[in-house]
Amino acid sequence: MRIEADLHTHTVASGHAYSTVTEMARAAAEKGLKLIAITDHGPAMPGGPHEYYFGNLSVLPEEIFGVRILKGIEANIQSNGELDLPEKRLKQLDFVAAGIHRYAGYENTSKTEHTEATIRAIKNPLVKMITHPANLYFPVDLLAVVQAAAEYGVILEVNASSFDRFRLGKRGSKELSLKLCCLAKRYGVPLSLNSDAHFHRDVGNIETLSPVIKEAKLSERDIINSSFDLVEAFISRKGAGRQRCVL
Repeated sequence: MRIEADLHTHTVASGHAYSTVTEMARAAAEKGLKLIAITDHGPAMPGGPHEYYFGNLSVLPEEIFGVRILKGIEANIQSNGELDLPEKRLKQLDFVAAGIHRYAGYENTSKTEHTEATIRAIKNPLVKMITHPANLYFPVDLLAVVQAAAEYGVILEVNASSFDRFRLGKRGSKELSLKLCCLAKRYGVPLSLNSDAHFHRDVGNIETLSPVIKEAKLSERDIINSSFDLVEAFISRKGAGRQRCVL
């Protein structure tokens, strides 16, 4: 399956990624992508950027090498379901993704707690996407999460990096991802197939998801980032207008 947008990418600002915004955009253009979201980790991540970084993302142009650039974040969901960036900063961004991560202020241990924290994040009106919800490290009640995403109009991600040789069977689960896809199709929840690239060569690379795409019988109508226009329409509908930068 071909995608026109990658809604989950990281730059050197995340502290454990290795390419600049310019390098990410150039790689996206070379691969024919029309849009990428720059979603560096929130400040709770070890080595992550200070909140000031997100307040200044407005200096980035709307396009680089002809690729639309969404100024965003992969916020770290905290134990109470809150995010690790203040609301005033979140409101300045084009795209707010959120996910649970180790070593980033999250201390819950049970499936019930993971589910509750994820759903609270989904209910945040500024959140547009939940990253890697099919996650062996932090298993959730996928039915409850999908139903919440359907109610609040939030994208759920199928994460390609979870299927690389380092994470498959640790974070990544084919069984859980297939269940997520089937439930999302049933409830009409948009899915996004993202690279979670931490190096520019991986932008737009979702090859590891081919078995999931095939077995879940996903079509372009199930995948929001299969179309630039679908992503742009979603952003506009979900409330894209950024507030003036306040540093």
